[in-house]
Amino acid sequence: MKYNNIHLIYFSPTHTSARIAYAIAEGTGASLISESDVTYEPLEVEECIDDQLTIIAAPVYGGRVAEVAVERFKMFRSTHHAPVVPVVLYGNRDYEDALRELCDLMTRQGFVPVAAGAFVGEHSFSRKDMPIAEGRPDEEDLRIAMEFGKEVVARLEGLSCIECFPALKVKGNYPYKEKSPSRPQAPVTDSALCTQCEYCVDVCPTRAISLAEDGMFSDPGLCIKCCACVKECPEGARTFDTPYTAMLHKNFSARREPELFF
Repeated sequence: MKYNNIHLIYFSPTHTSARIAYAIAEGTGASLISESDVTYEPLEVEECIDDQLTIIAAPVYGGRVAEVAVERFKMFRSTHHAPVVPVVLYGNRDYEDALRELCDLMTRQGFVPVAAGAFVGEHSFSRKDMPIAEGRPDEEDLRIAMEFGKEVVARLEGLSCIECFPALKVKGNYPYKEKSPSRPQAPVTDSALCTQCEYCVDVCPTRAISLAEDGMFSDPGLCIKCCACVKECPEGARTFDTPYTAMLHKNFSARREPELFF
């Protein structure tokens, strides 16, 4: 089976998931690549994908797929069992049940997982003085992603029908890891540095930031701690202080490599 059209679906606040998805797609050698970026807005109408190889990518938060991503991915469905490659990006600690969760979700939506991958991206809490997987995905990660895409299409070309594809097994458990209660918290703004350009408003995937009378306001109840606003602020005016940064820097600085499943 040949697939010259690739469709990308991703939720990628800090762009790591998108970069890996595109690298995999590039590796397939597809002549046409289309995308559904649900980072900032969910689809209003359900989208059906039946004749394209789909690559779907999302970040891992606490060993699970980001909840916002799960909800937005539910708007995609395949009625004719389109092949899908689920991919998760985690911050060098562990992806635990996230990849299994994403594979299961896409199966329920009618897709057939044919390969899957767990890649490393710079942790949302990473800072210059306490880096956690800083600069990942790097050139080697992107090279592996491209080779992964090449291998995926090579395996698909050897099949006569998608139903012939053996069931994919990935790491992870079911029931999935129970999520710990999340303490409402959000990045803060240094008013001395902030120019109120509102770029942070534009890059926030949950619309948690707004301009108030006394400056930029972040709603802790809506914030998902992706830290896109921190990493994207052109003035460096946004910070997110959490004790987890020091713990992650101390315990999870050793380089981890992508894990691929066929």
